[in-house]
Amino acid sequence: MPVVGIIGAGQLARMTQQAAIALGIELRLLASSPEESAARVISDVRLGDHRDLSDLRDLAKGCDAITFDHEHVPTGHIEALAADGHAVHPGAGALVHAQDKAVMRERLTAIGAPCPAWRRVESAAEIEAFGAEHGWPVVLKAVRGGYDGRGVWVCPSAEALPALADEVLGSGVPLMAEAFVPFERELAVLVARSPHRQGVSYPVVETVQRDGICVEVLAPAPGLDPEQAAVAQRIALTIANELDVTGLLAVEMFQTASGLLVNELAMRPHNSGHWTIEGARTSQFEQHLRAVLDLPLGAPTMTAPVVVMANVLGGDDPDVYARYEHVMAHDPGIKVHFYGKDVRPGRKIGHVTALGDDLETVRARARHAATYLSEGIYT
Repeated sequence: MPVVGIIGAGQLARMTQQAAIALGIELRLLASSPEESAARVISDVRLGDHRDLSDLRDLAKGCDAITFDHEHVPTGHIEALAADGHAVHPGAGALVHAQDKAVMRERLTAIGAPCPAWRRVESAAEIEAFGAEHGWPVVLKAVRGGYDGRGVWVCPSAEALPALADEVLGSGVPLMAEAFVPFERELAVLVARSPHRQGVSYPVVETVQRDGICVEVLAPAPGLDPEQAAVAQRIALTIANELDVTGLLAVEMFQTASGLLVNELAMRPHNSGHWTIEGARTSQFEQHLRAVLDLPLGAPTMTAPVVVMANVLGGDDPDVYARYEHVMAHDPGIKVHFYGKDVRPGRKIGHVTALGDDLETVRARARHAATYLSEGIYT
């Protein structure tokens, strides 16, 4: 049976293990610590640093495919693994578009994908000129390294720029400016593409954000016009093809009054796809394994009319297990997933999934379970 090497040992690798067991696939991890989420449940763990090429080469020996739990591996190291003859999915030429927001915007603009107005900026004067041209507020983003709201700053006006510029530009982080998008809601499309270019798309979902963190995913996106849903799926599949993505691609979008705009890309299993474990015929984790091994892709169809995933965030009381009894007794249909991570306030430590026929009922069930597990209170 094949061996798939995963660089990184977070919750995405941990949940991939569930799919690997059923398929008879062995996973090998590169983890920074034996206490990382996936390292606690996978037997073949190599301790090392994803920034160290020798550690990456040690992981890759004997693997049939290499893939990623995160996007922080240096591009040159990925190229070196491919030059050594290893099958790396996605490849460096694709993954750089999830690592570098400016490179992503340049490429998406070139292929005609709908994007907000944007520009690389290096000074307060350039930011002010961008705001004068495209209006305020202006969204400033770190070109590399930002996630879950980190590395993003909103400058409301030209008057507020000097104070913000001192903070952001003074850090030396390469920046880009984007026009602020007055969106109606945020959508996400998860697609998979194999090396021999088979592609599939999951239903378009709505993601609900709070303080820059996704707290809920509603599948399918409620009230979305079928034609617009097809447009969103077509955009995502086109991006996967043009960028030569192999594996999963999550395309986060803004729905606006005038259409869809691409916000971010991720090339790995994604928080917006956790609902697929129970809610789709083929989970995103199984789909990713199929794709990186160039196996025929699985059906992405839903197993229920409505699926809601709610993230569980850490609260003040770390004894989450003590609250299982209430959640499971209150709603035997709720599915609970925990990531084996230390509880810290605001940290994603797990998620719950509810399935059913009525959106408001299913959403209330998921919210109740997630809030009780996090805080020990009813909603």
